[in-house]
Amino acid sequence: MDEDAARDAFEEALRTQHPDFGTFFLAKLFGLEIFYADESCIVEFAVRDFMFNPQGSLHGGVIAMALDISMGHLIKHSVGRPGITLEMKTQYLRPATSGRVRCEGRFLKRGRTINYLEARMTEGTGSSSPSPPRRGSFSPSVLTKSFPSIPATHPEVRSPKG
Repeated sequence: MDEDAARDAFEEALRTQHPDFGTFFLAKLFGLEIFYADESCIVEFAVRDFMFNPQGSLHGGVIAMALDISMGHLIKHSVGRPGITLEMKTQYLRPATSGRVRCEGRFLKRGRTINYLEARMTEGTGSSSPSPPRRGSFSPSVLTKSFPSIPATHPEVRSPKG
């Protein structure tokens, strides 16, 4: 692992992070580029070795996090307030080991209190504007998630007691 690159990414994230959508610590740490196009949210980032699992590919938790962010940011962008992940399933189809990856979150179904979204990760294009994945792209992950369209302070959203 390139320890200097990992340290630099961490220090840059500490310096530039702000607790808000798109600028929170993890988005800065992993160098996420977040933008919106055609009813979708796109998250792109470079695969770096400090994001790897012991097998030498992008860690599944990093993949799930980026997919989750693409959907969470889309719900906030479209509905105007954050949602809460109710369920998430991830299928890992192919490892990512280098280059850039691109996550795209889209609505499957919009509801009054629950919205269903899907996100897919493909080989990225390396651009800072929306563009389709290159031919021969791969899909290491697909997931579906639900968001209630109610604020976290609403009485229906309660934390478990324990």
